[in-house]
Amino acid sequence: MRIPLTNLYFADPYYLLLLIFPVLYWIYRKKNPVPKLKYTLSTTLGFKEDQLGWKARLKPYLNYLLYAAAVLFVIAMARPQDRSQGKKIYTEGIDIALSVDISRSMDVNDLQPTRLEAAKEVAKSFVIGRPSDRIGLVIFAGESFTLCPVTHDHQVLIQHINQLNSGMLASSTAIGMGLASAVNSLKSSTAASKVIILMTDGVNEGGVIAPETALEIAKMYGITVYTIGVGTYGDAFLPLKDEFGNVISLQRLEVTIDEELLKKIAAETNGKYFRATDNATLRRIYQEIDQLEKSKINSASFVQYRECYKPLIRGGIYLIVAYLVLSTTLFRSLTKE
Repeated sequence: MRIPLTNLYFADPYYLLLLIFPVLYWIYRKKNPVPKLKYTLSTTLGFKEDQLGWKARLKPYLNYLLYAAAVLFVIAMARPQDRSQGKKIYTEGIDIALSVDISRSMDVNDLQPTRLEAAKEVAKSFVIGRPSDRIGLVIFAGESFTLCPVTHDHQVLIQHINQLNSGMLASSTAIGMGLASAVNSLKSSTAASKVIILMTDGVNEGGVIAPETALEIAKMYGITVYTIGVGTYGDAFLPLKDEFGNVISLQRLEVTIDEELLKKIAAETNGKYFRATDNATLRRIYQEIDQLEKSKINSASFVQYRECYKPLIRGGIYLIVAYLVLSTTLFRSLTKE
């Protein structure tokens, strides 16, 4: 029920029927006031109407504080909502695992400042843009590791992303392991959609789980996999550093990405393969994935409106406290009947 001339609606308007009770009680008290004490006096000299003190004049209005509090509580029960500030919330949401290659070659600087640093920045923007989803982080090189399980605590996830570096795992590129660990982090999920975004800059070089095996497991659990090959075409340069982290030379590397494998993984899981050759392309890829996954569950969502009942409850409590304080202090001698 909409409140005229406003953007406010009552989610449970039938509670407003309870307003009749404080109104009826107020009418009853007006017609049946509390009997006053009677005194027999020899004279009324000195007792004039205009000599009543201000306390005596205000005392009959003290109960209006309780009436007003009751009205505020009833209106709060009807749940007024501001629908001009509605926000779409997904009922089941999406569980997403980011599987990131952190092998030594991710330090190549064909993306700025490096492939890994560029990947970290777009990943953080992606996480911030999906507040309703649970997102986790898997890293892989010669082995794989679930650095952060899927979670709604995106601040913790972003902290883990910030700490990524190419020296965290044994050197190599085990794509099958990276995919398998991501599948493992999602296999018990009950979300409406389960998604893996797997990013690598190389070819599979071992690992105890073959990419084809991990792919079959992903298909078994109904997981969609988006794959991203990172790196320019041709040659790129890998900075070589000393023990203090200073770049001492550049090593020329041929960019070799197993695009056939990545395309196969994406195609057989109803995902999509992307090639990121620079920072701008990588950002656009994440934006496209973001839109693809939002459109999939757009029909399974509801709009959450801003609830406005809390100020009413606070106001009612303040009125009751004011009544108790005034009746036991300022009007104490006048409220005893």
